[in-house]
Amino acid sequence: MGILRTIIWVLLTAVLVIFAMANWLPVTVTIWPGQVLDTKLPVLILAAFLIGSVPMWIALRTTRWSLKRRLDTSERQLADMRALANRPVDPTPVPPPAPAPGTASPTLPLDIP
Repeated sequence: MGILRTIIWVLLTAVLVIFAMANWLPVTVTIWPGQVLDTKLPVLILAAFLIGSVPMWIALRTTRWSLKRRLDTSERQLADMRALANRPVDPTPVPPPAPAPGTASPTLPLDIP
């Protein structure tokens, strides 16, 4: 998979370099009335591409960051709930049965002289 990605990037770079060399012409761009910029065509195309793609890239990164934080929080809560569900149960002491009314308690010591 990595070799295929490398081949695609090399081909894309070669196409872009060939395009830039074939179109290395000066272009006059009027930014505002009275303000003119002389630049090369590939530079203008690259600038337009970056102006369009950088804001979307930033939006994508912030969305991924936000979703990653939410996922991490959910995973931590799930781990806490699993730990809570799998903890050992403490045995509760059973109180001794109460003596019936009117009978003597069997736990009283006997007086032997």
